[in-house]
Amino acid sequence: MTLKDRLNAYERLMRLDKPIGILLLLWPTLWGLWFASAGLPPLDVLLIFITGTALMRSAGCVVNDFADRNFDPHVERTKERPLAAGVIRPKEALILAAVLMLCAFGLVLFLNDLTIRLAFVAAAIAVIYPFVKRVFPLPQAWLGVAFGFGIPMAYAALWKALPLVAWLLLLATVFWAIAYDTEYAMVDRDDDVKIGVKSSAILFGRYDVLGVMTAHALFLGLMTWIGIWQLRGAFYFAGLTIASALVIYQYLLIRERSRDGCFRAFLNNNWTGFAIFAGTAADWWRYPQVLL
Repeated sequence: MTLKDRLNAYERLMRLDKPIGILLLLWPTLWGLWFASAGLPPLDVLLIFITGTALMRSAGCVVNDFADRNFDPHVERTKERPLAAGVIRPKEALILAAVLMLCAFGLVLFLNDLTIRLAFVAAAIAVIYPFVKRVFPLPQAWLGVAFGFGIPMAYAALWKALPLVAWLLLLATVFWAIAYDTEYAMVDRDDDVKIGVKSSAILFGRYDVLGVMTAHALFLGLMTWIGIWQLRGAFYFAGLTIASALVIYQYLLIRERSRDGCFRAFLNNNWTGFAIFAGTAADWWRYPQVLL
């Protein structure tokens, strides 16, 4: 294998060719940074979190593929992944994951002690996730904690404390992750049943569409309540309104349960997250109040 081929394989292993995962992890982190900073976050902190998000998401993908290396060859969508196809050896994958995590941890060392301690928790959550879906019927909830943990870390970095609003934003992110990852799981449901992997799509069964929309409703409802509590203004709620319209569009995509429709709905969540971030960022410019 040439060096170019190996680098391409590493890129696919880290999903850098499919940045949707990084974006879905990034949006809640940015919500947390803007909520915690009452305005534009310090540039150094912002860059640390953005870079750390990309590194940890990449490491998580490597760990996930290592854990699933014996399952992925039996799933149509994943059988060509580098580990499943034997292009990269398991030992190489573990070394790559370790390097990525060490780089991310090196960035966190520029922050305070509380953030550093939370970084260990975040790493543990990310590493454990691939194994949770083998025993827990709703692994999407665990994924939501992993994808939303940047929020308490953002508050820790900027406040050196973990107020209630940080945990409520994390909870909202968990509901959001259950919604979008169920859409994703609906694509693989038949394969997951065959190989014995747990998912919310299997758990919800014929109520899968209802489950997705309920999770979305809880997510948007909680984000609305947080906005009212935190005295957010028109821009924030405009962002939530756009996000709500996107969720309705997702319903139209998944109601027939086609693989293409469910996958398109999953991808659409990038714009849902962006809409809320855009509203939050614009709103903080005009309404800088911060409540505990």
